[in-house]
This record gives sequence, structure tokens and C-alpha cells, in this order.
Amino acid sequence: MRKTTFLLVDQEALPPVFAKVIEAKEYLRNSQASSTTEAARMAGISRSVFYKYKDAVYPYRDKNTDSIITIQVVLFDKPGVLMALISEFYRVGANILTINQNIPVNGKALVSISARIDHMEGSLDDLLFCLRQVDGVQSIGNIAGE
Repeated sequence: MRKTTFLLVDQEALPPVFAKVIEAKEYLRNSQASSTTEAARMAGISRSVFYKYKDAVYPYRDKNTDSIITIQVVLFDKPGVLMALISEFYRVGANILTINQNIPVNGKALVSISARIDHMEGSLDDLLFCLRQVDGVQSIGNIAGE
């Protein structure tokens, strides 16, 4: 069995085709292209080149660019509170990955939200401040990540 070896190489030292393959993969990941044929065409490469390198070329992502947080929030049981909370994530550019809301007990519901914050505007502290300001949020705690 062949042992896989990875190298970290400056993109400028590589043939441009590798950057084009990564570009095509991003078109697919972001749903800008609906097929590999379309993604390859948008990136300016052939489909065969895409398939030749797609499993061998990946963008380097620093650990700080893949940040996921999980928070637990206690919400008052009234219409629109969860939607207002979710809207704050959207407003700052955080990508919600999961939401789990328990059934309200005594007028309050526990909600846990996991979100990717690597492309978010502002800091985690800014997001938490905004979330605490949402009408109907009693408390925020148990923060994991970052």
C-alpha cells in the first residue's frame, strides 16, 4: 500500500491548474455551480483535469479559519424569539450548522446552536453581546469553541 505524503507549497510555485481545480471545488461547495462540468467550465479547466486532481489538491486552511462555536441559550416561550436569535447569526455572517430546541418548560426553552464563525464580521464577543440583546433571551452559556 502506498503511503500518502502531503506538502505545503506556496501557490505561486505551482502550475496555475492547481489553483483552478481549487476554484472549481469552491464553486461546487458554494453551490455556484450545479455540476462538475459547470464548475470546471467556470474555473477555465477541462472536466478531465478537474477529475485528475480533485482528490489531490486542497486549499490550506489555518486552524483559525475553521472556527465552530456551540452555545446554549435559555429563551422565553414567546413567538419570534428563536427567529430573532437566528437572524443575529445571519446578520453577522455566522453559518448555523445545528439547532436543537427543547420543549418549553415553565415558559422557557433551552436551545443549543452550533455555528461556523470563520467568515463572521466582528468578534465572538460582539456576536454574544448582540445575542444577549435579543428580546426574549434570558441567558447564554456553555460556550464551546474559539
